[in-house]
Amino acid sequence: MKELSMITDAYLPLRDLVFITLREAILQGKLEPGERLMEIALANQLGVSRTPIREAIRKLEIEGLVINAPRRGAVVAEITLKDLRDVLEVRRNLENLAVKLACEKANEQDIRELKELHRSFISTLKNEDLTEVAQADVKFHDKIYEITDNKRLIQILSNLREQMYRYRFEYIKDEIHRRVLVDEHAMIIEGIENKDVDKAKKYMEIHIINQEKTIVAKITKDTEK
Repeated sequence: MKELSMITDAYLPLRDLVFITLREAILQGKLEPGERLMEIALANQLGVSRTPIREAIRKLEIEGLVINAPRRGAVVAEITLKDLRDVLEVRRNLENLAVKLACEKANEQDIRELKELHRSFISTLKNEDLTEVAQADVKFHDKIYEITDNKRLIQILSNLREQMYRYRFEYIKDEIHRRVLVDEHAMIIEGIENKDVDKAKKYMEIHIINQEKTIVAKITKDTEK
């Protein structure tokens, strides 16, 4: 196990800090797929008791980042093609519905906020902090969901977002892909602003397909090693 450092935030309770620390360690590859999460070792390294470690592991299981393996206990989940395609199949259809509703309901303030989030996303690319880039991407999509004003859709997409976070993180590791995201976001905004449903759906589809192709290629390459 690579050395881990506890994320610090004076406003968050310890259990949340432990969860975020372990989550980021998995997403950044410090805790690798198949690696066992041993409560005592993690507690010692982070300087906490086993209770917040245990709570964090349970939350990571819910997100699909950790699984309970027979005779091994909690281990970091592998990124599989089946899981990826299952998640993206659902996401593709729901995101298309979201941009359709956004085209119908977006007002001038919504468009201003989307553009501001887009600028914030571009700003994060300068310091190459992948966590910030991923969070900025999430905020951009969350605004589109908010515009739909459909509480059920927002709830489902928010739950799906947690499952997508790991795949999103894999995608943005490559600078070229981060730059492609900028263009895709811009086209999606243009479609919503002009109430052009076909254009918004087209670029959302491209957005998701590009992620799928990239991550499938990576998973396939890792499998062949």
